[in-house]
Amino acid sequence: MRTRGTGNNPHNRYQPLTSDRDLDDGWYHDPDDMLCPDSIATHVVDEQVRSIISTNQSPDVPFDQSINPYRGCEHGCIYCFARPTHAYWDLSPGLDFETQLIAKPNGAQRLREALDKPNYVPSPIALGVNTDAYQPLEKKRRLTRELLQVLREYNHPVSIITKGALILRDLDLLASLAEDGLCSVRVSLTTLDNELKRQMEPRTAAPATRLKILRELSAAGVPTGIILGPVIPFINDAEIEAILEAAAENGARRASWIMLRLPWEIHELFEDWLLRHFPDRARHVMNRIRDMRGGKAYDNRFGHRMRGQGIYADLIRQRFNRKARKLGLNLHEAEPLRTDLFARPAGEQLSLIPVTPI
Repeated sequence: MRTRGTGNNPHNRYQPLTSDRDLDDGWYHDPDDMLCPDSIATHVVDEQVRSIISTNQSPDVPFDQSINPYRGCEHGCIYCFARPTHAYWDLSPGLDFETQLIAKPNGAQRLREALDKPNYVPSPIALGVNTDAYQPLEKKRRLTRELLQVLREYNHPVSIITKGALILRDLDLLASLAEDGLCSVRVSLTTLDNELKRQMEPRTAAPATRLKILRELSAAGVPTGIILGPVIPFINDAEIEAILEAAAENGARRASWIMLRLPWEIHELFEDWLLRHFPDRARHVMNRIRDMRGGKAYDNRFGHRMRGQGIYADLIRQRFNRKARKLGLNLHEAEPLRTDLFARPAGEQLSLIPVTPI
């Protein structure tokens, strides 16, 4: 079966960015900032993985399976819930998570093997959930692009969450997938304030760059949305309406939000960050978080961990929903993607595949 990917693009309708000079990756460069990428050496080791697809049964997230081409993330977001996973490698959830990275170079091979299994039934794969698939390391390693090429060959649906401008490099593949109803992208948009972004997410794309991502993907026909996550009391909660307006003006169709979560070691890391950057309000922030979590810093119960509970959580939900509806943003968690086009490149097509309604 022929596909519309780069292997079958005779009219060059979708052109990849072939030069790194064509792409502003949005990094913040400040030689005085101790978290600046120029001042921290990043070490990468390769892991030959046995499998690449992770399955999920949590009712709190809108996907059943996911792929993470990297462990650890250079973006350095202080609130990242994936930080504690580095402990599996005897690495710290703090600086090690940002600088001691693990790449999965055989990920594309393992993905082909998984999709070729006779009993495989396609459902959308979420790409880059624990760690950003378009973190700066991707510029050199290109593992995310390799995975997208495999998914295009198999006509397999994929959703992406990112805050990295490198995603625009793969506009050719994303537009091709989206043309067949096989792709959607969510941009993590947490603030429009450059200074807060620098403090909270030091090596991510600037807010204006993330709006550019929405704009260019939408113009290319890729369904886009935002995740305002996390909402942090007294830090970025005042921006909810402005963020939604900016997202809608730049082509977003969907919007969702997540309340700050502080599992395991994240609690101590975040409190230390608060005391360094916002000492005047640190106590108020943590008190509000505990109010929403039954007096604790974290509540891991399904149905509660993403939103919290109580008066403040209800107020955030009401504000977010009211503004999103006014702007015409869809509040559903996921863009419907097709599964009925799945076919192996050798020509074998599955029968009786459940079709996700469009």
